[in-house]
Amino acid sequence: MFPTPNSDPGKKRPFKINLWWMYAIVLLFLLGIYYLDDNSVTRTVSYSDFESYVVKDHGIRKIVVYTDKRMAEGFLTDSLAHELFKGNGIGDTQIVAKVETDIPSADKFDSKIDEWRASGAFTGDVKYERSSQFSSFLWSLAPIVILVIAWIWIMRRMSGGGGAGGGGGVFSVGKSKAMLFDKNNANKVTFKDVAGLSEAKTEIEEIVEFLKNPKRYTDLGGKIPKGALLVGPPGTGKTLLAKAVAGEANVPFFSMSGSDFVEMFVGVGASRVRDLFRQAKEKAPCIVFIDEIDAVGRARGRNANMGSNDERENTLNQLLTEMDGFGSNSGVIILAATNRADILDKALMRAGRFDRQIYVDLPDLPDRVAIFKVHLRNIKTDSSLDIELLARQTPGFSGADIANVCNEAALIAARNNKSVVTKEDFSAAVDRIIGGLEKRSKITTAEEKRSIAIHEAGHATVSWHLRYANPLVKVTIVPRGKALGAAWYLPEERQITPSQVILDEICATLGGRAAEEVFLGRISTGAANDLERVTKQAYAMVVYYGMSDRLPNLSYYDSTGQDYGFTKPYSNERAQIIDEEVSRIITEQYERAKEILRKHAEGHAKLTEVLITREVIFTQDVIDIFGERPWKSRTDEILAEDPRLLPTAEDKESSENSENSESSENAENSENAENSESSENPNS
Repeated sequence: MFPTPNSDPGKKRPFKINLWWMYAIVLLFLLGIYYLDDNSVTRTVSYSDFESYVVKDHGIRKIVVYTDKRMAEGFLTDSLAHELFKGNGIGDTQIVAKVETDIPSADKFDSKIDEWRASGAFTGDVKYERSSQFSSFLWSLAPIVILVIAWIWIMRRMSGGGGAGGGGGVFSVGKSKAMLFDKNNANKVTFKDVAGLSEAKTEIEEIVEFLKNPKRYTDLGGKIPKGALLVGPPGTGKTLLAKAVAGEANVPFFSMSGSDFVEMFVGVGASRVRDLFRQAKEKAPCIVFIDEIDAVGRARGRNANMGSNDERENTLNQLLTEMDGFGSNSGVIILAATNRADILDKALMRAGRFDRQIYVDLPDLPDRVAIFKVHLRNIKTDSSLDIELLARQTPGFSGADIANVCNEAALIAARNNKSVVTKEDFSAAVDRIIGGLEKRSKITTAEEKRSIAIHEAGHATVSWHLRYANPLVKVTIVPRGKALGAAWYLPEERQITPSQVILDEICATLGGRAAEEVFLGRISTGAANDLERVTKQAYAMVVYYGMSDRLPNLSYYDSTGQDYGFTKPYSNERAQIIDEEVSRIITEQYERAKEILRKHAEGHAKLTEVLITREVIFTQDVIDIFGERPWKSRTDEILAEDPRLLPTAEDKESSENSENSESSENAENSENAENSESSENPNS
């Protein structure tokens, strides 16, 4: 493995200036001046005053004549010093008081001293010296030295310390910010930490194997792929796969985000691309990973009416040139990840740049089992925990969602002072993630509670009597998140969806609103989320899937993402037909739901009473009222055969206790709570 730039013991490290060094230099300079200069106070006076101090005051006890500077210093007596330097610490024996003056010449001043001696005005010593230039030299040179050092330090800070991606200063904005990983990385991830994704791992492992043993492939005339693009929904493990490559490959691994190329200065993105590939070529063979490449790889010329981002396009042009230009990039493999492959530029997607597109899809059942096993390694679980059952209860969950479920279950178990994490903790974690936190303290009146129970029982009744509706797991009227009630289902995992399946799902979703109209004679805002979902489903049937009688086999969905988005691809007359078809589909399924409810009104009433009493119903409760479903699916068999999906005595006891406490709260507080929040019906 190649070492990082600062880990090579034989490489001479660049000299760096620290700010504390400047402080030390200034301090040493001041100390030097303090100790080199004598400990004295000096005042410059005129020649006449100097003579007056000698003749009249008899205050000069010693005279020093500097022959080269035509200057004389007089050392004052204590009495005159106190008079001239009041408040300057003259009482301290360490302080010497002096006066200095300019003299005509040393010879003339010597004659004057003889006169003072003859008159008795001066009886002290006289010394003739040459002045020291060292102190003056320091005072004159030191500011220049300090300015030079400060200038060098500022320039090095602005240039980022002289290294690529260094301090991030003004002169380093064009340097690549890529992180270099080596085998000594503390957070090392390997392929054994990546569960599932068997097909994607096979292709990624082949790239790593090519770097480790290229002769095995080149002997047959094969060439290493220049790049691989990881595409898939968020949370499916694209970045984790790249980290595993960094942990497995014995070559340098550069990691960088697409947004790291973006900067406010013009031309910086292209400069960083060039610097990144320059470093990669120096370390070849190596791998370069660009996360969220759609930040710079968006198709050029998009939204031409609004003007394009020239800086981003220049960055993309430079990236295209570096990936497959005239220059040789042998040994440099590009890995990139995105969940928006439809908006990437076509030139970026062609063979020769990204030779492979690896689709990282949501995990299926076996993959979810493997992912659970990975995330349960460090969690103390109950020995009776069935991992396959957990995987079946979480269809449509990504790897990140499963990791969140495991962590949330451990937190719930710790909150309840348990020694191990049990099945109930995982069920509560799934409910918490899908529906939100329980809000038993939310105040609802008895009338509102009955309305919510009728609504949720309507969903359960209609879905139970539809062949393709998802089998019911649990229904509750305990508020969770923004929802006043929720229903949990266990959907079939299908690769394709027939039209009747979508119609049954729309009908089951409308069962709550239909129950309100049939059994209460009025409707409420509790079905807002249901109506939003069925409208999108009906619109998709007509516009995307071509499942309309009046508009068969037509799809207005652009999977390439190249449309401008300002005009519709159909006329106003066609738009009116689409609206009519969407309304027809929803109306037919709404009437169908009301017909099912009228037919099974007695069973619906029993479900409503159970919900009001216990606040939660399970699959077995619906079976006891309506009997077994005539349509059997693999999911139905799981629900029927596995007793762990049935309500336990503990569940029933807790629901009864919560009902008693809720009833007492409703009796004390009869004010109406806000009922404008949506009653969600999430499919887990």
